[in-house]
Amino acid sequence: MDLGIIGQAAGLFAVTNIDDILVLALFFAQGAGHPGSTRRIVLGQYLGFAAILAVAVAAAFGATFLPEAAIPYLGLLPLALGLKAARQAWKDHRDGSGDEEEQAREGGPVPLEVAAVTFANGGDNIGVYVPVLATAGNGGMSVYAVVFLVLVAVWCLAGEFFATRPVIAKALARWGHVLLPLVLIAIGLLILIEGGAFGL
Repeated sequence: MDLGIIGQAAGLFAVTNIDDILVLALFFAQGAGHPGSTRRIVLGQYLGFAAILAVAVAAAFGATFLPEAAIPYLGLLPLALGLKAARQAWKDHRDGSGDEEEQAREGGPVPLEVAAVTFANGGDNIGVYVPVLATAGNGGMSVYAVVFLVLVAVWCLAGEFFATRPVIAKALARWGHVLLPLVLIAIGLLILIEGGAFGL
């Protein structure tokens, strides 16, 4: 196996997914103390990234399941999830129900929400991955896919690590219910604006 390709794949993944660590830390903080939440978050992250990888590989072979013009509209996914989370946080605040009570009902993030945010946040990465995968050949493409999927696990570990550091964990426990909607809404708006969706 060519170490050069492994290094290039690792570098490409790191550069295109650095913002995912913050989102993962917020998800892990939201799921703290709930049995199975780590597994659900990791599953969601893998589902979302596997979808990105599948679309990129298909496009590298010439299939266009996701037209380039549709990519900016992926911003609607995190925007909708962020607005939903903000509405829930506002409702809890207004009703006087505590965060712990709400989290106990929900049990933390669900895999499909994590997957939707991961896919939408990484939608623009598809444009970067396609030419790289198309020129890597079948063997190189396999190396990229394996390295990417291994690094998804590393990213999950990093997100959980940051979410469990005492200072960060305390801040996320106190402000996570506010930060998560804000980050999701910001990601959604950024994707929409940068992609020129709705003429923005």
